[in-house]
Formats: sequence, structure tokens, C-alpha cells
Amino acid sequence: MNGWRNWAGNVVCPNAEIVRPHDEAELVADLRRARLEGRVVRPAGQGHSFSPLIRTDDLVVDLAAFSGVIDIDSSTSTAWVGAGSPIHVLGAPLWHRGLSLANQGDIDTQSIGGAVATGTHGTGPALGCLSTVVDAVRLVLADGTVTECSRDSEPELFEVARLSLGAVGLAVAVRLRLVPAYHLHERTWTLPVAECLRELDALVAATRHFEFFWSPTNDRCLAKSLHPHAGPAPAEPLGRHERIDRAYRVFPSVRSNRFVEMEYAVPADVGPACFTELRRLMQSRHRDVTWPVEYRTLAADDTLVGPAAGRPTVTLSVHQSVAIDHRRFFADAETVFRAHGGRPHWGKLHSAGAAELARLVPGWERFWSIVDRYDPTGRFRNDVLAGLRP
Repeated sequence: MNGWRNWAGNVVCPNAEIVRPHDEAELVADLRRARLEGRVVRPAGQGHSFSPLIRTDDLVVDLAAFSGVIDIDSSTSTAWVGAGSPIHVLGAPLWHRGLSLANQGDIDTQSIGGAVATGTHGTGPALGCLSTVVDAVRLVLADGTVTECSRDSEPELFEVARLSLGAVGLAVAVRLRLVPAYHLHERTWTLPVAECLRELDALVAATRHFEFFWSPTNDRCLAKSLHPHAGPAPAEPLGRHERIDRAYRVFPSVRSNRFVEMEYAVPADVGPACFTELRRLMQSRHRDVTWPVEYRTLAADDTLVGPAAGRPTVTLSVHQSVAIDHRRFFADAETVFRAHGGRPHWGKLHSAGAAELARLVPGWERFWSIVDRYDPTGRFRNDVLAGLRP
């Protein structure tokens, strides 16, 4: 079968061959055939990345069959899950064993493997991206070898595999560190921009997960707080702007309108200034943009190429409908992000090149040196990744 496109429709591979292996043996066979034919291989999850990481005219491997909870170890609060699992299929089975993910983003239709590979995250200054809760990865390497890596077994491969950009192998399963199952109390409210910025530190400190969306149409902020709730959910609804439910039910939002997105991660201490300049830009040069700006927090981590590597972080996201040309707006927004030391989210649109990334991302050169060792022929390296390599 030929042809692949992402969810938004902005990345299209009309000539790619799509394979859908049902198990590891079929996946190994596909990789060995690709090696004999000299073809590039790219992994596909649910297609929710906006960046062209998967783009190829060669082989796209759909990993949807590698889905579901494989094994739960309650004694260590860890679970092996299929890398092709949409995040929403994990919540209930983990809950029934008394466990939950510590954090999620507000889209749960992504595959866990794709979310990990791109450093996808939720919000919370004490919480890292999903890659930081990966304890081990099982993957198929370029030569067809199946291996598992962790901090204790092939630690250098693990450094790359837990946030890989799909550059080092095809992940079939990941082991996640989990927390005891919990409920979340969600509250949303609107407030003026000046008040939101004035109270921002207190709002972030008051709840485990805080974010806001600035609406350019009315110049107000929609604040959203999520905080763990002791005890079961109440039997009666709390009201229009509040709810309490199992965490995995509260994290996601419905995103029915198709859009493209750019997100940059800036040092936490310049987050408000970056937002203020972005707001000024949109009010002066892009008054036609109606989609909101999203503002979230993220803990520093020890990943090689994660946007929050080594520094507490604020992430800012801009959006545009797929039906409207986003390029001029995104280019101007990217200028603001760059001026504040921003690093791009790997699953979202950006124009950062190899030299810029080597300067911005502390582990960039080490990442590629490890990738070269495990994939010396560039089996997983499409033109996009080849252009990012130092």
C-alpha cells in the first residue's frame, strides 16, 4: 500500500510504501528487506506530529499493531506498553491496577511511542516530558536486531532511545514509571492579561498543573488548573467550569478542528517576556489570527535533546487552521522565540537548522554520535534528519 499523511494533512508522503507488521518477526523482516533494498525507514504512530519527521518516499512502518498494556509490575510501579498504543488506551487498564501516568498533554490520541520520541509533555513546573518517565525501551535496530535498553543496560543507546526522533531504531515497547492512581480537580476561568501575568507565579505554584490560553480575539486569558483530589469523584457535577474525575479522563481536550502548530521552549524566567512580545506581534502584524496562544511550564530534565534539557522551561504554542496559510505568521513568531533562547518542540513546525541546534541543545552532538554508532548507514535518516545532523 502506498501513501501516508499526518493528522493535519500538512505532511504527505504520496510515494511511500506503508507496511503494517503484526509482530516483531514481521517487523524484523521488513527492516531486513529495507536494508537489502537500500531504503530509508521511518516509523509512524498516530500522525499527530506537525513536523516532517516521518516524510519519505521509501518505507513508512505503521506500528499500530504494537498496542496495549503488556505487563504491569505493581511492586515497582512500572508497566511495559506497546509503543504504538494511543495514549487513551492506557488509562483504564493502568487505573484498574492502581496506577496512572504522572502527567499527560491535552491530546491523548497520540501514540505513546511517538509522544516519547518527540518529547511531548503536559504542564507543571515539577513535571518533565513523557520521555522522562521512560524506564526502558525495546526496539529493533537497523540490522534487524531486537534489543532492550535502560540506564543499566546499554545506557548510551537508552539516552537516545527515550527521546529518539525515530533516528536510532523502531521502538516496539516502552517501560513507563507510574504513580498511584489519582483524581484531578479541573477548574477554568477567564481573566484579563495584566492580571494573569501579575498573578502567574502564584497560579503556577498553587496547583500541580497550570496553563493559560490567550485569546487574540478578546485579549483575555483562559486559565486552567488541575490539581490532585483526595477521594472519589463527587456524584453530582460541580458546575460548568469545574469537574473532578480520574486523571486520565481530565487531562485530554477534544480537538476537532484541524490545525498546524509551532511550539518553542524558552527558559522559565523569560516566559512572561516572550509571551508579552508575541502578543504585541500578533496585535500589530497578525490581527487576523484568531487561534489562541498556549502557555505551559515544564521541569528541567536530563535528556540529550529535549526542549527542557538542563533548564526549567516555559513552552509557548501558536496555532493556525489548516485552511489558512500559516507561514508568514509562524516565521514572525519564530523570530520572537529565537530572541528568547527558544528550542523547538520536535513534533511541531520549526525551521531550526543543524548549526543553530548544536548551539541551543547541549546534547545535540552527543545524540548524533550515538545515533551514528547504532545506525552507521543512516537507515532511519530521511532528508529532514540528515539536514539536522551536525
